[in-house]
Amino acid sequence: MARITASVYTSHVPAIGVAMDLGKTGEPYWQPLFSGYEKSRQWMKDNTPDVIFLVYNDHATAFSLEIIPTFAIGCGAVFKPADEGWGRRPVPVVRGHPELAAHIAQSVIQDDFDLTIVNRMEVDHGLTVPLSLMFGQTEAWPCAVIPFAVNVVQYPVPSGRRCYNLGRAIRRAVESFDRPLKVQVWGTGGMSHQLQGPRAGLINREWDTAFLDRLIADPESLAQMPHIDYVREAGSEGIELVMWLIARGAMGDAAGPGTPRVAHRFYHVPASNTAVGHLILENT
Repeated sequence: MARITASVYTSHVPAIGVAMDLGKTGEPYWQPLFSGYEKSRQWMKDNTPDVIFLVYNDHATAFSLEIIPTFAIGCGAVFKPADEGWGRRPVPVVRGHPELAAHIAQSVIQDDFDLTIVNRMEVDHGLTVPLSLMFGQTEAWPCAVIPFAVNVVQYPVPSGRRCYNLGRAIRRAVESFDRPLKVQVWGTGGMSHQLQGPRAGLINREWDTAFLDRLIADPESLAQMPHIDYVREAGSEGIELVMWLIARGAMGDAAGPGTPRVAHRFYHVPASNTAVGHLILENT
């Protein structure tokens, strides 16, 4: 059967992709950030999965205000990088895994989670920047990717509790797939940042650090955090962090023999006007 071997958590700041595309990673502003991912890239070479289930939020490229799915799973065979207003990023086309995606959709919907099934869409920086951070500049992504878009842009957005429980349902779905695939679940977005209004530029290092601590050791309690806490402490865009709870729910419990192991942890401020958090958890 398929199994979830690890989860990866990272911010998906668009300026990070621009820095990579323009060859600016060694500049003094960017070098400290990219050095935090050097260990991650080696880890990915040593632990390349067959499939990545990548949780991200669309930034008005695949979806508009006309249609806003709460959870959307990409079941297509390929997903092209989107043009977000300044041309498509020079990154490879994403190769999907329609069989596993369809199986997860079937299992999760029967587990009482409503998903929107998308067979054709373009993917933006929310998905391509994490791939670039973990794999670097490459001619082809080394594994299949299932895009999973979550609405954290237009309220109402899903609760942390629902995201965490969805992650558990995804784990059950993956483990019931009858092919021996190694699967990673990635949670992206965040950390603390606000892009508009009087608090534009807000970064809360102390809160971000506590969030990472709780995500590792006490995710069930963290999943109960109300939306207002994210907005007050981490800024209006800090709500993206509920997507990390999907990836954490797909892992083993925080106590007992299945406790995930921390393979890497990194935090940096700022990247553009965002706090960058990064974490790799391995299932033992």
